[in-house]
Amino acid sequence: MKAKRTPDERFAGLPDFPFEPHYAEVDDTEGGTLRVHYLDEGDRGGPVVLLIHGEPSWCYLYRKMIPVLTASGLRCVAPDLVGFGRSDKPVERTDYTYARHVEWMRAALFEAAGLDAITFVGQDWGGLIGLRLVAEHPDRFERVVTANTFLPTGDRPPGEAFLRWQQFSQTVEDFAVGFIVSSGCHVTPSDAVAAAYDAPFPDDSYKAGARQVPLLVPTSPDDPASAANRKAWDVLRGWKKPFLTAFSDEDAITRGGDRVFQSEVPGCAGQPHTTIAGGGHFLQEDCGPELARVVAEWIAST
Repeated sequence: MKAKRTPDERFAGLPDFPFEPHYAEVDDTEGGTLRVHYLDEGDRGGPVVLLIHGEPSWCYLYRKMIPVLTASGLRCVAPDLVGFGRSDKPVERTDYTYARHVEWMRAALFEAAGLDAITFVGQDWGGLIGLRLVAEHPDRFERVVTANTFLPTGDRPPGEAFLRWQQFSQTVEDFAVGFIVSSGCHVTPSDAVAAAYDAPFPDDSYKAGARQVPLLVPTSPDDPASAANRKAWDVLRGWKKPFLTAFSDEDAITRGGDRVFQSEVPGCAGQPHTTIAGGGHFLQEDCGPELARVVAEWIAST
């Protein structure tokens, strides 16, 4: 599998991002390896909080949350999905599949980093991948927080907002990642922050994953990922460990997804579910400290 690696200098001097990189090597499933980047901050002996980003962002999205969480004695691990951030970027769009994304994260987080007793926090594609990990490896997880995400099987039609985004992602000539992230925020980030979201992608040859991921969301019952996601839902419908929803109030794409989890997952019963005011789709950018406080206080209470 041919892949590109973003030069390190692209990540120098990013605003409010003092974190040291860590790397894991994973099997690319074609006889080679890929390098996966992750942040690992806080007390190594503290409870693990796994923070997985979505499309088309990277772990920079969690920079406002990490200081709040680590100040509470928590260890924060925030990977970059393959094709994003400082992780390697296969150059062919066909290299990217839902199943491979799950396997690459499993290998990086469990085999390489050895994470266990995890509180998972996922947004957007972070939830699509992370909830599969939760369902397929439930013994490694203690708690789950979903924030502006869902786990589609394709058995229900996708919402119009998602379909508009999917069409835009495939037809727009300039796939400007910083602009896209900014457009998904309630408050427009600064130019420097938008540039930080652009940093992993020096040119279009690095964007195969960012372009392809919107097409990997199951939108029909016979999607290649539908059966695995149904199996994941079977596990989640029996999940009795603590499960919290913390969606924002300004996200048209995932609006109502919190109620689905609350009605389907037993572990949601009696939990202090919250709606975070003033947050767009990328609520970590809009309301990072608020979301982090919700997570830290909930972990302490459970």
